[in-house]
Amino acid sequence: MMSDNVFIGLGSNLSQPSEQLKSALKELHQHSQICVQRCSHLYKSAPMGPKDQPDYVNAVCYLTTSLSPLELLDILQALEASHGRERLGNKWGPRTLDLDMLMFNDLRINTERLTLPHYGMQDREFVLVPLFEIAPDIIMHDGKKLAAWVSKCSLNGLQRLPDPIDFESIAS
Repeated sequence: MMSDNVFIGLGSNLSQPSEQLKSALKELHQHSQICVQRCSHLYKSAPMGPKDQPDYVNAVCYLTTSLSPLELLDILQALEASHGRERLGNKWGPRTLDLDMLMFNDLRINTERLTLPHYGMQDREFVLVPLFEIAPDIIMHDGKKLAAWVSKCSLNGLQRLPDPIDFESIAS
């Protein structure tokens, strides 16, 4: 039974970023212990780190799972690796696929491998806006509504891309 509620941030700025995200969503949904319930539109955003890299394509998805947070993290990192992600120590450098666990139920975890809720989420328009699209009524870990966080974030040129994710193709 898949009872844990998880929000995942997705990003890519290399090797056909939109297709990387769609493929990752499909692969997540095909896992026997993961069910992708909803996904935001794709959004184009400026890179957080070095500016001499392509813009990112981002999305947020809501999934249910029977996995533990660390088991899910292992799957997310294996999926990143299968998409050609190389961890070279450049924290905000270009990447084929970035999958960040944003929230896992109401858990608070702070270990070397995993911090939940995801640190810095409140400052990232490419997380807040897509999250608001799929879960506008969510209460954040500080007790405030997500809408309050979104109202304070700078959009920094964030653009919703015209093509929605075809959820039917992900679920099939």
